[in-house]
Amino acid sequence: MAELLIENLHKQFGPVRAVDDVNIRVADGEFVTLLGPSGCGKSTTLGAIAGLDQPTSGRIRVGSKTYFDGDKGIFLPPEARNCGLVFQSYALWPHMTVYDNVVFPLTLRKVSSADRKRRVAECLALVEMERFQNRYPHELSGGQQQRVALARTLVYQPEILLLDEPLSNLDAKLRDRARTWLAELRTRLGLTTIYVTHDQVEALALSDRIVVMNGGRISQIGTPQDIYERPADSFVADFIGTTNFLAGNVVEAPRANGQTLVSLADGQRVTIQSARRPALGDKVTFAYRPEQMRIATDNETATDGTIVNAAVMSHSYVGGRWQIGLDVGGNQIRIETQAATTDRRLRLWLPLTGGILFTEQAHAQSH
Repeated sequence: MAELLIENLHKQFGPVRAVDDVNIRVADGEFVTLLGPSGCGKSTTLGAIAGLDQPTSGRIRVGSKTYFDGDKGIFLPPEARNCGLVFQSYALWPHMTVYDNVVFPLTLRKVSSADRKRRVAECLALVEMERFQNRYPHELSGGQQQRVALARTLVYQPEILLLDEPLSNLDAKLRDRARTWLAELRTRLGLTTIYVTHDQVEALALSDRIVVMNGGRISQIGTPQDIYERPADSFVADFIGTTNFLAGNVVEAPRANGQTLVSLADGQRVTIQSARRPALGDKVTFAYRPEQMRIATDNETATDGTIVNAAVMSHSYVGGRWQIGLDVGGNQIRIETQAATTDRRLRLWLPLTGGILFTEQAHAQSH
């Protein structure tokens, strides 16, 4: 195990900056996820760590070993890095049994026969695949193949583990079970891990910290709770979880306690308390998670929040709850309730605190 340090990393493909000044420090034994949409630079960053692609500039170090230094002309080939890499496709040899697939890296490294047998047995037991060691890949389920690929990586005791969307080829139920198993395994291993995914649920469930990437740059680094509850910008807020955005204009300068009065397009006014202090007349966007909002009763008065009128645009049953689409001052939002509604209009309570305020400039830059 070792600390990973990435400094000022750049990767350019012609005029395209696939990775643009990325800086990440991963502590020894930490599990860090690179999260973002397709084309955000996460897989390119992972490839740079593994040595599959040479960056344009910057530095990558694992422990005391420098993998890449653009200024000094250092570029270690993949086989000299002792990284464990599990691909999205698993890349198992189809003509080899489970045992032969897992032992193959040790054979290449000329490990003794006794050590090979011991380490293969340990790794197959670790991933609960020892009963299947004589089977071929086509005789295994997707989840079992994924475990074999992980065992093949762990068997040569890498300094750092790199996982490139290893669960994406599994169906929904199998992916959920595999995520639980992987979470238990990472706790037992304590191995420094970089995990690449576009699946926010995987990132939230598995990570010590999440690196959210957009357009080759880092939008935010933080714990899953930080990323979800305190997104740095509206891109992060929109990408992580379900977020409702309301747009309006500041009609009163923020008060000393941080409360800001915002007018929506239809004239309804909402008060939100935020550490950000926009100026009078600024165009702003503020965000709420669906669980922060609720339907207000007919005679309810606003307490610790604002009640606004909303038009019901749609409603659908999603298993144990109803998802209702609303129009609030020209903004399309969604909430979830336990009961269906036949109303065409309803009153919606928005909390004073918990919402996140963004200026229009910050909102535009993040999309």
